[in-house]
Amino acid sequence: MKLTKYGHACVRLEKDGRVLVIDPGTFSDVAAALEGADAILVTHEHADHIDTARVLPVLAAEADLVLYAPASLAATLRSEAGDSASRILDAVPETVFDLAGFGVRTYGGQHALIHPHIPVVHNVGYVIDDSLYHPGDSFIVPHDVKVTTLLVPAHAPWSKSGEVIDFVIAVRPEKVYPIHDGLLNERGLALVDGHVGRFGGIYGTSYERLESGVGREV
Repeated sequence: MKLTKYGHACVRLEKDGRVLVIDPGTFSDVAAALEGADAILVTHEHADHIDTARVLPVLAAEADLVLYAPASLAATLRSEAGDSASRILDAVPETVFDLAGFGVRTYGGQHALIHPHIPVVHNVGYVIDDSLYHPGDSFIVPHDVKVTTLLVPAHAPWSKSGEVIDFVIAVRPEKVYPIHDGLLNERGLALVDGHVGRFGGIYGTSYERLESGVGREV
């Protein structure tokens, strides 16, 4: 399948003429990512992972488009979606289902802790076709599947570089593409790339940063 990054945590997957988009948020090129999409997966409710103001109108305009999100978020979206509410479905952790020609496995259930004063929200990570993993805002390591391509959250208020490195080592994929990097400038990007690429390489992982709109076969 083809993987294309559309800024921050948003990726578009294409296979056999079908399109699956994960986390079209406010830091992303939502219009380009969702063009011709068959399905959307959302990991959690934070705006940088779902731009409700732009996603819901697309859902309303495309009668066959479906969206999966953690149950609490899905309920909120259904209350705002009008006639398209029936196409917003709950993503339940530890389940397996088919979606738009892609196999989906779900993991986790909880966003990483930012601070004890900040409520923890639901977060569901997705493994696609038993190979590509988008963890959302978590470092949950999938079980019962060998991830070959990891989309690693490179920078966040809830993480530090050492944890990013340890996550890559724990998953031990063949390939890593960084996501969740919309708050970093060029100096920060270079620093993270250097650390994660160097230490991941010790364990056999190849690291590559994708610019927005650039795709790779995975």
